[in-house]
Amino acid sequence: MKIDYRHRYILALDTETANNMDDPLPYDIGYAVIDTNGKIYLTRSFVNADIFYQCPDLMATAYYAEKIPRYKEEIRQGKRQVRSMYEIREQIKADMKKYHITIVMAHNARFDIKALNTLIRYRTASRYFFPYGTSVWDTMLMAKSVIAEMPTYRKFCEKHGYVYNGSNLRLTAEILYQFITKDKEFKESHTGLEDVLIEIQIMTYAKRQHKKMKKVLYK
Repeated sequence: MKIDYRHRYILALDTETANNMDDPLPYDIGYAVIDTNGKIYLTRSFVNADIFYQCPDLMATAYYAEKIPRYKEEIRQGKRQVRSMYEIREQIKADMKKYHITIVMAHNARFDIKALNTLIRYRTASRYFFPYGTSVWDTMLMAKSVIAEMPTYRKFCEKHGYVYNGSNLRLTAEILYQFITKDKEFKESHTGLEDVLIEIQIMTYAKRQHKKMKKVLYK
C-alpha cells in the first residue's frame, strides 16, 4: 500500500513487564501504526525472547504471570512473534522510518517509555530505546484534559466507584473504554497489542470532543 505522507503517523504501543516497578523489563511489546484520526495501517505483536525465555526467574515476577500459558499457545498458533530485543527494536525503527514517524503514544506513557529504556540499558550500552527527538504522547493525559472534564464521565465514575481521594476520577484504560463503549463488563486484556487498540479508541474519542487537549508528555 502506497503511503500518503500528507498524513501524520503515530506509533501507538503498549508493554507488559516483569521485574519491578522501578526497573520494569518488557516481555510483550505490541504496537500499531496509526494516523492522527486513529486509522490503523499496521499492527505487530512481539514476545521478547530475551526476557520471556531467557529469564524465567524474572518472568515469575510478572504481574500477569498467569497469562504465560496463553502466550505460549498464541506463539504456537502464530498470533505472536518471538523476537530478540534487538530484532524488535530494529523492526520498530524500520517502521518508524518507513512512515516518517516522530511520535510515540501510550496510555500512562511514562511507564512504557521507562520500561523500554530499562530494557535497552539492560541488554546494551545504549540509554534510550527511541531515536533522539521522538515526541511522546500520552492518552491518559488526553483523557485527563478532556474526558475527565465531562459531567457524564464524573457521573459514570461516581456510580461505579471509580473515584479515589474523595473526588479524583480514575483514568485507567479499562475504565475509560468501559465509559466510551458503555460496556461496564469490559475487562482489559493486559496484553500488548490488544491494549494498544484500546488506547487508540481513547485518543479518537477524546479528539471527537473538539476540546483543547493536552497530549504531549515530553519530547
